Amino acid sequence: QVQLVESGGDLVQPGGSLRLSCTTSRNIASLYPMGWYRQAPGKQRELVAQLVESGSTNYPDSAKGRFTISTGNAKNIVYLQMNNLKPEDTAVYYCNAYANGHPYWGQGTQVTVSS
Repeated sequence: QVQLVESGGDLVQPGGSLRLSCTTSRNIASLYPMGWYRQAPGKQRELVAQLVESGSTNYPDSAKGRFTISTGNAKNIVYLQMNNLKPEDTAVYYCNAYANGHPYWGQGTQVTVSS
């Protein structure tokens, strides 16, 4: 069993920045690939950033140049830095990881971009 806990969601104005954190119950070295997804009301959950074991990252066009997935010195935290936020980025953001081929999800953190 793997627990993922997201934090950092908030209300921010357009053009602002947020950093989300995903704290895991295991060393992230055993949880690749790791990703951040989001789900807006009435829409399907979508990938916004992925980090694979090699260190490579993947982003959809909507996030390229604005979002960055990374790890820090702690071996159990994955971050999502989001810059130049837009109203369309409003959603619940979820952390995702895999262990033994099984996907795990956190409970999500709300990001609202509004003036």
